[in-house]
Parts: sequence; structure tokens; C-alpha cells
Amino acid sequence: MAEPAPILSLKAVAKSFGSFIAVDHIDLDIAEGEFFTVVGPSGSGKTTLLRMIAGMEQPSSGDILLRGERINDVPANKRPTCMVFQSLALFPHRTVGENIEFSLKIKGERKDKRKARALELMDLLRLPQSYYGKNVLKCSGGERQRVALARALAYDPQILFFDEPLSAIDSKLRKTLEKELKDIHRETKKTFVYITHSLEEAMVMSDRIGVMRAGKLVQVGTPQEIYSTPNTRFVSEFIGDVNVIAVDVANDGSLNSASLGAKLKPPTLPSGMASGHLVIRPEFIRFVTDSSMADNTVTGRLYNEYALGSRIQYQVRVGEAVFVVEKLRQQAFTGRLDDIVTIGWDAVDSILVTD
Repeated sequence: MAEPAPILSLKAVAKSFGSFIAVDHIDLDIAEGEFFTVVGPSGSGKTTLLRMIAGMEQPSSGDILLRGERINDVPANKRPTCMVFQSLALFPHRTVGENIEFSLKIKGERKDKRKARALELMDLLRLPQSYYGKNVLKCSGGERQRVALARALAYDPQILFFDEPLSAIDSKLRKTLEKELKDIHRETKKTFVYITHSLEEAMVMSDRIGVMRAGKLVQVGTPQEIYSTPNTRFVSEFIGDVNVIAVDVANDGSLNSASLGAKLKPPTLPSGMASGHLVIRPEFIRFVTDSSMADNTVTGRLYNEYALGSRIQYQVRVGEAVFVVEKLRQQAFTGRLDDIVTIGWDAVDSILVTD
């Protein structure tokens, strides 16, 4: 059975500002109903990319297709899409209901139908119906986020775009809203395209993630693929805590690490690789008492430990290298700081990447 055609396609889309290339020839297909997140550091081009696909910037070259139709020259207000901004852009002197109903009023919907739709969306977004007549400025930050999303959904767009809408919210509320956004996506079955610099947001909510660097999409995949099989050192380090060891491939297929002064057993070697970086996630490293207990072992000093709620993270210094080891609290290591310890990992739990 053939895959359904994507709702949104980018074909060699690029954007330059003078000699500066902000977005560098990106190809991407987004499926209908998908929650797709673009994540990257500041200056990577993700906001410029979003502005182009939302119709607020025109590409310097390439094509943007909505259901197969080229929309490069279609302005934002003529597209069946809607943006939720970081600033929210709510009308400050209007009520919650008036904000939500705005697009319906512009369309000429009757007042009773507008109110019925607003109350329906308020229920969906867990806003009390009693808030319908409440001034939006008297709502909390999290409530205003919900109002902004309800207003966008009232427009009934084919695609919702999100420009870092949770970046200015405190950590506890942000975690709540991340889960709620994922629930709302599932319930509405709309296509969400989300921009953030936060890996956590991307990992929690997304069906797929695109990682941007210097105007390019350097990897696209599911959260599990991005986390477990990064294709470069940049992606591996951007997607959470990680141990990265510079290595050279020896003639016998083993890996030489100058920083560790050790020879290591590799995972499957990419064809033709002479040097690169070995990546091991902290949860795959364990404390051992004998070198036979893991494919690769190194000995160092237990330098520090950090309590992270249900997890404990340890720092082990091995020569010039610093390893991060992470365990569930019930599996906590019983050693003391400054103890000499041996840590190890199996070759299958490591990844070889280029830079």
C-alpha cells in the first residue's frame, strides 16, 4: 500500500540575507497529522525556516508545497495554517471568549455558534467555562497559553505552527503543558510543526524531530532514532548528556583512544572510517568489579555525584576524560567520592560517529 502524500513538502528551500545563508537547501516531507519538531541552537535557522513555511518570509530559492500545490507566493493570511507565537499575541483588553472567537467573528459566524465553539475548545484545553467572560490579562501564564492555542484551533487550520511557545514559562508548568500539547495533538489529529531550542520539549512531544545546525537539517528521525543512533557528534551532544571519546581505527579493527590510553572494542565499523568519535549514553555505562564484566573497561576516580530525582548521575575522571554514568536511584552505586572505580560498557551499546 502506497504511503499517503505529505501535507507539507520542502524542495531545496533556502533563504539568504545578503551573503549570510540562514537556511541552506532543505528537503523535507511532513505527513498529515504528524507532530514534527525542529530543534537546534540559537542561530541554527529554525525560526527562519518556520517563518517561510508559515508564509511570513519568502524563500530565496526552492519550493514549499501544501498538498502538492506551490505556496511560495501565498501570504500567511491566505493559507489554511495558523501560528502560535512565543509572545502569544493575545488581545489584551478582550475576554477569553472574545480572543478565542476572533477568527470566527472575522468569518462572519453567528454569535451563538461562536460561543458554542469557544466553550467546546475551552473544555478541550481544560479552561473553566466560567473564564469565557474573564479578561485575558487576569489569566495566569499557563491559562494564556491555552487561550492562544484555543484561538488557533478555532480557525480550524490544516497545520498549526508553534514558535517556541513554552520558552518563557517556568519549568514545572512547561512540563505540564508539554504533555497537554501532546494530548491535544492526539485528540485533534491536526498537523503540528513546532520550533524549539529545548531537546526535552522535542523528545516528549514529537512523532519526528529534525535537528538543525548552521541552516541545514543534519538529521531527521523519531525521538528514539535521534537519541539512540545520532549520525554526528553534534547531534549526539545536542540530544542530552553523552560520553564522547575521540578514536582512531587500528589495523586490527579495534579503536585506539589517546585520551584514555586504551584500546577499545568497537560497535560495527562504518565502511572506510579511519577516525571518529565513540558515543556512549550515560545509562549504558556501569560500575564493574572485574574487566570480564564488560567489553570495554576503564579505571578512574569517582569525582562527583548528582541527585536527579529518580536518577543519580556520577562523574568519573579517567585520565584526561570525564565520564558521566547514570543509574536509577534503586541501583545507586555505594562507593564514596575519590574512590578508585572501574566502569565499563558493551560494544553494542556504543555508536561510532563522524564530526
